[in-house]
Formats: sequence, C-alpha cells, structure tokens
Amino acid sequence: MSRLKIEDSWKEILLSELNSTYMQNLSKFLREQITLGKTIYPPGNQIFNAFNKTPFPKVKVVILGQDPYHGENQAHGLSFSVKESIKKPPSLQNIFKELQDDINIKIPSNGSLEKWANQGVLLLNSCLTVEKGKPGSHKNKGWEIFTDYILKQINSKKSNVVFILWGKYARDKKSFIDDSKHCIIESAHPSPYSAHNGFFGSKPFSKTNCYLIKKGLEPIFW
Repeated sequence: MSRLKIEDSWKEILLSELNSTYMQNLSKFLREQITLGKTIYPPGNQIFNAFNKTPFPKVKVVILGQDPYHGENQAHGLSFSVKESIKKPPSLQNIFKELQDDINIKIPSNGSLEKWANQGVLLLNSCLTVEKGKPGSHKNKGWEIFTDYILKQINSKKSNVVFILWGKYARDKKSFIDDSKHCIIESAHPSPYSAHNGFFGSKPFSKTNCYLIKKGLEPIFW
C-alpha cells in the first residue's frame, strides 16, 4: 500500500499507518481479489485521489462518504464525485439540487467535484475501495481504521475545519471531532431514500461558508 502515490504532506502523517500490519493485510486482500479476477473500484492509481487533490495544509472542509460508487467507471477516489463524462448518480443529483436551493447557483453540468477538492474540501470515503457491483464489499477489511485515523489527525492537528456528515454512518464519527475548535454540519444522507428526511433544506454549503468567513478563511466557491 505504501507503494501507491500519495501527496507528501499526507505521506508524512500517514507513513506509520501505511506500513502497519493491518494495512499490509488489506493490501494482501486487494491483491488476492485482483488475482481471483475481481474488478476493484477505483483503479489503483486513484485510490488516494482525495489526498493527492487536497494536501493536508489545505484542508478546510471534510465531506465524509461511506464507500466508493460500485458501478463501472464511476469511482475516482473522491467521495460522491464522478468523472466529467459519467452520468451523475442519484445522491450527487440531490447534492446539486440542495446546492442550487441553498446558494442559488446553477446545477453543474457534470458530476466532478475536483473543483471542490482543489479548494480544500477533502472528499473522503470511509472505505477507499469496493468490488464492482457489490456495495460495502470491502467493509471491515481495514480501511475504516485508516480513515478514522485520518479524521483524528485532522481533528488534533488543525483548527476551524468544517466536517459535513451526511447520514447515520458519517454522523457516528462525531466522537472523533472536537466541536469547540471545529464546525460539525450534519443531516440526513442525500440518497433518494433519505434526502427528504432532513437533507433537503439543510443548507450545508452556505453554513460552511459562513463559518469559514467568520474564522477569517476563504469561502469555498461551490
């Protein structure tokens, strides 16, 4: 796992984890799955895309997802995002609908959130890989230990970060976050199954920018 490309500031923070026994076991599991002919998303060179697009010193916002999209060509290492040429999945369509209603901007023409990542929005999934067509298939293989560690490092080493937690799974990570020095914005998940239970109308984008401006930080150009 340590052989995969990862941005230098993150490598410094994560090196001990990348070389840990549990990550070596996870790496072995992924190699075995590929040997068995399984298709794993995202491609290996995109697994750490969230870190490569958003260096640690730039992190101002964290949007936490669960695991990558499991459809063909969808996942590219950024939570909720798809490449420009790929149809927007339902959750992302709902995110853009709320974005439009919240800050009155036109719904983006494609589903890539790289623009957000480049401004300091860490688009982090709790699991960083998934088997094609099998959501949750890489759960409890070690990724959650790794990404929980990342949340704890952001919490302890930074201040005034906005954590956007959508759905029960993400909201359960609140215990890692000190809300006296960070901002937590939480609601229902943007999935079509739950968006009407509190995601729509939650205004996470304007709330994020209000907090950042109040702390003297540049707002996100959503």
